[in-house]
Amino acid sequence: MATVSIDAMRFLRPISVGDEVSCYCALQEDGETSLGVRIEVWIRDRTGGDPQKVTEGVFTYVALDDEGKARHRT
Repeated sequence: MATVSIDAMRFLRPISVGDEVSCYCALQEDGETSLGVRIEVWIRDRTGGDPQKVTEGVFTYVALDDEGKARHRT
């Protein structure tokens, strides 16, 4: 698989050293050769405050053969 695009990615706030980072993913599109995955990243700061979303985006991945060409996923 290779990442071929990232749509509408937004950085909402920085992540600091010591923050707890959580990534949440959901399948958004399932094609014959590709997948679209919505990814959100949330943090909880080191003081244990409320979680805050720091970035989100839709990532598209394509299955590749040995020659780097798109192939059907198995």
